[in-house]
Amino acid sequence: MPVKILRVAALCPVLLLGSSPAADWRLATGDSPDSRLLTPYALPATRGSRVAIISGHLTLVEKGDKQAEDVGQAVIWLSTKSPATPPAPVRAEINTADKEFSPHVLVLPVGSTVAFPNHDPFSHNVFSQSEENPFDLGLYGRGEPKAVKFSRAGMVRIYCNVHPQMSAVVVVRDNPYYSRPSSDGSFTLDAPVGQYVLHVWHERAPATTRDVVIPADGIPALELQLDARGYKFKPHLNKFGRPYPQQGRRY
Repeated sequence: MPVKILRVAALCPVLLLGSSPAADWRLATGDSPDSRLLTPYALPATRGSRVAIISGHLTLVEKGDKQAEDVGQAVIWLSTKSPATPPAPVRAEINTADKEFSPHVLVLPVGSTVAFPNHDPFSHNVFSQSEENPFDLGLYGRGEPKAVKFSRAGMVRIYCNVHPQMSAVVVVRDNPYYSRPSSDGSFTLDAPVGQYVLHVWHERAPATTRDVVIPADGIPALELQLDARGYKFKPHLNKFGRPYPQQGRRY
């Protein structure tokens, strides 16, 4: 399958989902992301199927009962019992600079490749111990090319073995029915008419799912809500399964 250059998609009757957990980034080949990673994927018309549009708003409730500023880091997707053809794989980048990954959250079709260029004047060791796509890029410095192919759908949490404050999440999907909300929580998603399981995820709230039926005229005003008021930061372990050293490293 040829690899195409894409960019990651953004995802309201009232649907309260209880509590649950695009950004500035560049593609490996240039400064501008491909349009399909920031806008809903345009589904191809197939015989006997009709594409409908879901649009709405996601509220991520923060402490103080206010809308969280990072609602745009959420991911919304649909899963089906029958397999669907995913979009073509893409090439993208998660940059390492100032001891941070950017973007923090990335959504990609299965089979996509992500480069992790190091822009810092010191080394990083990018790794993941996710069940679906584990990897360890080893210690590497500025300018060294390092990349990973994500061959299985799932949630991939990524860290640096040198700097514990660095983290990112890659959501790998095996169908094109996914979206990211904008900074105000609004989203749009295309899918054929039918029955699905709706997933709503944000790393600071428990993930939620629910059955939905998409009619021929779509769903024009779907209201989703996640509750991040109970979020508590939990330090992750290094690639050896141990806590990070508290002292002793200059960079």
